[in-house]
Amino acid sequence: MKLPGRVAVITGAGSGIGRGIALACARRGCNLVLADLNEAGLAETAGMARGVKATTIKLDVTDALATSSLPAQVLAEHGRVDLLVNNAGVAIGGTFEQVAEEDFDWLMAINFHAVVRLTRAFLPHLKQSDAARIVNISSLFGLIAPPGQTAYCASKFAVRGFSESLRRELEEERSTVGVTVVHPGGVNTAIARNARPPRLANDVDARMIEEEKERFQKFLSMSPIKAGEIIVSGVENRKARVIVGNDAKLASLFERVFPVGYWNILKRSMS
Repeated sequence: MKLPGRVAVITGAGSGIGRGIALACARRGCNLVLADLNEAGLAETAGMARGVKATTIKLDVTDALATSSLPAQVLAEHGRVDLLVNNAGVAIGGTFEQVAEEDFDWLMAINFHAVVRLTRAFLPHLKQSDAARIVNISSLFGLIAPPGQTAYCASKFAVRGFSESLRRELEEERSTVGVTVVHPGGVNTAIARNARPPRLANDVDARMIEEEKERFQKFLSMSPIKAGEIIVSGVENRKARVIVGNDAKLASLFERVFPVGYWNILKRSMS
């Protein structure tokens, strides 16, 4: 996929992997529509994206009206859309019993339902492009499912399943739109630090979750800029799946070889 002169819509573009993807696209001459709730972060990303047209839009991806009207804004400003990157995401710490129902639903609304809604809104316009792509950011936790991540894993496995089935539907109709699902491993973003604490946990469990969060943060070593470069390179090469980082590749291998017992192996290697 040749990116110069094309238009990419990227959610969660105010920081982290979204920013990394935006800058990798800009280096290839791809114009940008950057969406996020973080307006200061959006302005910073746009300022870093030199040599291309970068439009910023404050967007709450859980707002159905805002997401449904986004394609019209993009077309009015850029006249076309070729790439949709569903990257916006959040996390919650704690076990299933510690995570309140409303918090579970909040996470699913952002991590999964927004992906479906934005895909539905943009797909007719992407089909007008001679070569378009939908890029959905899943996670390492869309490949493996550790304890204490029921909500996050549910959302990221859902993104994976949705993406793979949609890809095959589009292939069967010989569409010009392809689908890439991305599984980042330990990328140094703020998602773990900003994870919402479980409100049903007692004080002792809450402290343990915070300590686990700090330990987990040490595994997040890859820069978002490098991750963005890997992802956009995969998009250029029309890869169906992009696994980012050796940690994610190793975990994926263990899961394929030991589909039931992989967690015991990974737990020992991490400790």
